[in-house]
Amino acid sequence: MSTTSAPPALAQSRSVLTAIPGPRSMALARRRAAAVAAGVSSVLPVYVARASGAIVEDVDGNRLVDLGSGIAVTSVGAAAPEVVAAVAAQAADFTHTCFMVSPYEEYVEVCERLAELTPGTHEKRSVLVSSGAEAVENAVKTARRATGRDAVLVLDHAYHGRTNLTMAMTARAMPYKTGFGPFAGEVYRVPTSYPLRDPAGMTGAEAAARAIDVAERMVGADRVAALVVEPIQGEGGFVVPAPGFLPAMAAWAQAHGIVLVVDEVQTGFARTGAMFACEHEGVVPDLIATAKGIAGGLPLGAVTGRADLMDAVHPGGLGGTFGGNPVACAAALASMALFESLDLVGAARAIEAVVRAGLEPVADASPAVAELRGRGAMLAVELVRPGTLEPDRAAAAQVARACAAAGVLVLTCGTWGNVVRLLPPLVIGRPLLEDGVEVLAGALRALPA
Repeated sequence: MSTTSAPPALAQSRSVLTAIPGPRSMALARRRAAAVAAGVSSVLPVYVARASGAIVEDVDGNRLVDLGSGIAVTSVGAAAPEVVAAVAAQAADFTHTCFMVSPYEEYVEVCERLAELTPGTHEKRSVLVSSGAEAVENAVKTARRATGRDAVLVLDHAYHGRTNLTMAMTARAMPYKTGFGPFAGEVYRVPTSYPLRDPAGMTGAEAAARAIDVAERMVGADRVAALVVEPIQGEGGFVVPAPGFLPAMAAWAQAHGIVLVVDEVQTGFARTGAMFACEHEGVVPDLIATAKGIAGGLPLGAVTGRADLMDAVHPGGLGGTFGGNPVACAAALASMALFESLDLVGAARAIEAVVRAGLEPVADASPAVAELRGRGAMLAVELVRPGTLEPDRAAAAQVARACAAAGVLVLTCGTWGNVVRLLPPLVIGRPLLEDGVEVLAGALRALPA
């Protein structure tokens, strides 16, 4: 764990002055109900006034420990001073030209840095977009154009975004897909490796063989343009596949000319204790999709991959009006410098040690906790009805509410909504992290046995 070279603007301590939500947040909620579409939901019913480091301060003056990072976005800390300075300087120069009209150096430099940071020593190219879903969709477009094939393989429990194509690729219906079809075609789902719920003793290689068998029978390897995988599944429940699963899937893809697309939108940029999660098992993707933590809170995504694949797309086939916005690029360059100068890969590993020390005794003692899992600063607790593996969504919601009431922001996820996940900023200080983890531990202890 570390801190940015410039001190955070807010005190890095928890302080609850009112009920959560407080009166000003409740007033804003009433205004929201009259102006914001009901389909937009929020995890925490408080309205933010300021955020800094690993603290979110609401409009009622409460300071909450942020163990969510805006879903793995503010990895270098909220309002990191270095990012703020880079954004201000770039905004003073120009805020937009559209790279497809009048290009600029910042876009080129982000692509150069991505070539250096992403796995593999091969020649690479990148395209910059505005979100993770756009990145995944452009990776699929690229794979289809390069291979001349149509089919796309995805895994059970996957989440890849909210566009029409990425909704088709996403496994969970509610809230992501229900009522929004029909979806894009030629997307096929195969079993993943979910050690908690797989047959006892199933190895990663056996889980891969199961997935490959389904793919070859249902689709045929010669029809598949891309195999799209999350090295650790995010919205699906922070599912870490059994060792050997990803390498076996990658080897099969390579043997059949299938483009391996690794979706590192949530796992990328030091989050799991490696710069990219696929590095834990030495997997080198053909294309890698990134977003979230890349730009310190500004909207930016990217597809980076083998030059021969990326350059197979005709000029004008990739891009978008706001893709690689210069202000977002400046934020990304500042953020990427912090990942290295502050050793945030090492910080993620230190966070894991603290969280496991605080939660493992609770997990071992509680029949409601089926598993504590994850890597680095991407950790989760799966909750079940005691004595079974039946998912307990209500328990996860109860834990999240209890944490919020005490001034700690945690998120839930999972196919059944029964997983409590932690994504703290990588710059969180140890005392603040220990405080947040103890609040979470108390909420877990309060679950019925």
